[in-house]
Amino acid sequence: MASLNPTRAGGAAALAESPESPQPDQTVFAIEELLALEETKDLLRFSTAGSVDDGKSTLIGRLLYDSRNVYEDQVRAVTGTIAAPGQKQLPIDFAQLTDGLRAEREQGITIDVAYRYFSTQRRKFIIADTPGHEQYTRNMATGASTADLAIILIDARKGILTQSRRHAYIASLLGIRHLVVAINKMDLVDFSEVIYRRIETDFAALVKQVGNASFVTIPVSALDGDNVVEPSLRTPWYTGLTLLEHLEQVSVGTFDANNAFRLPIQRVIRPDHNYRGFAGQIAAGTIRKGDMIVALPSGRTSRVASITTFDGDLDEANAPQSIALTLEEELDISRGDVLADPARPPESATEFEAALVWFDESRLEDHKPYLLKHGTQTFNARINRVLYRTNILTLEHEAVHTLGMNDVGVVEIATTRPIYFDSYADNRATGSFILIDPSTNATAAAGMIRRSVSDDATSVESKQHAALLLLSDGSWTSELEQLLLSQGVAVVRTRVTSKRLWQALLRIGTIVLLEGIAPEAAHELAEELPIEVLNASSCGPEMFLQQLREKGTLPPQKGSQQ
Repeated sequence: MASLNPTRAGGAAALAESPESPQPDQTVFAIEELLALEETKDLLRFSTAGSVDDGKSTLIGRLLYDSRNVYEDQVRAVTGTIAAPGQKQLPIDFAQLTDGLRAEREQGITIDVAYRYFSTQRRKFIIADTPGHEQYTRNMATGASTADLAIILIDARKGILTQSRRHAYIASLLGIRHLVVAINKMDLVDFSEVIYRRIETDFAALVKQVGNASFVTIPVSALDGDNVVEPSLRTPWYTGLTLLEHLEQVSVGTFDANNAFRLPIQRVIRPDHNYRGFAGQIAAGTIRKGDMIVALPSGRTSRVASITTFDGDLDEANAPQSIALTLEEELDISRGDVLADPARPPESATEFEAALVWFDESRLEDHKPYLLKHGTQTFNARINRVLYRTNILTLEHEAVHTLGMNDVGVVEIATTRPIYFDSYADNRATGSFILIDPSTNATAAAGMIRRSVSDDATSVESKQHAALLLLSDGSWTSELEQLLLSQGVAVVRTRVTSKRLWQALLRIGTIVLLEGIAPEAAHELAEELPIEVLNASSCGPEMFLQQLREKGTLPPQKGSQQ
């Protein structure tokens, strides 16, 4: 085919003949090689925390800039303008590389969590730059919830402040076992080793109070770049790694093959009648073809027939891979169920103790109905009592009856059906949850399960039993509903005559109030359901509740002799 550009073709030919031009047998850059190299790198998620004006955003901006992970247009956007001819250009405002909200730029503070992504030759990173203000503690907890490591900044002039204690405690509470104490603004204290060693000693004492996390201290100047990416000549007394070197070398997130297998089911895949796969992300452990699993809550067992991923079938998979399993036997499994190692199953309880970080502006109300989202399933729940609130300044336990926004405390929670979990200390994925206020749909709190407190952790005999209640007298339907809710009973009112809907509600342990439905229709639809349809007469709500307790549908009142 003739060249459409003879001049350029001739130039190319001349270049090929030049002895200085690349030869065909020399190495040619291939994008496939770069992508393959990127796939071999592991990922480190880390968060930053510290008091106001400690320089968190500036440190992250400097880290991105010095490691050459910032585009030229981003640099121009945060570089000062030249005020007059011949005047030196103003320095880069590194904080604005991460503070993206208009309010953040105007006030010079971080408000929301800012996520940034970058990579080096050794590792890929996800940064969560979190706020320092006390009123944004909930944002800090959100950003740190998935982190493997936390960088806690301390102003060398101020030392350890209340917010430093708060962030160290929350990092420990959220299971972060690796801390980096970046003692910033060393340039403002003349890079004093005495000040650095004093803060290092104080923080070591703090770590002993809040947990057993490992930590390193690094003297830095985020503004000037000392010990961020390159070693500083102004700290000859410091012989440790720079911040980036430590982030590249710290060993975190290593897979433990000895963990018990856990797979919360996100979706059942049924493209045709020949395939039924149970899809989800492995929360812990390893699974192989032929392994025995137990499906919870049914308790039935089967063997793994195949393990399918986006890239094809595997003989073995481990956390945190996303997979779809097929089983040798047909089991009734749906979204929210858990597949587990039958030799080491998770704990089961309807009452458990958990630590909470309270997010909502509305204060915690005990015995108020909440929704508890755990993994891929959602429960009706209530908080039985607040055990204590942690005083962040002293780390003492304070006796309180409620929690407010940004408070950290420990509570006892009850659910309407068993929850299958591992303690948060053993497994962050199966030991964490969030509470949702059903009236506003707002996330009320983040929780970390500590232990079961149920008298009988494997059954719900002491709780309500699912039931269909047919209300022949609808004049007190609302009153009955409020009475049930006030006692922490999961209840739903409906006029829908759908057996599928009733089955779904009964399966999660709900009492269903059938309103405006003829008794004949209710009994006909409920014939195949393993449940009794109870017809409420006009005896009144209180008397009817007593009848339900006598039949065992509701647990007896506290203090009764039943």
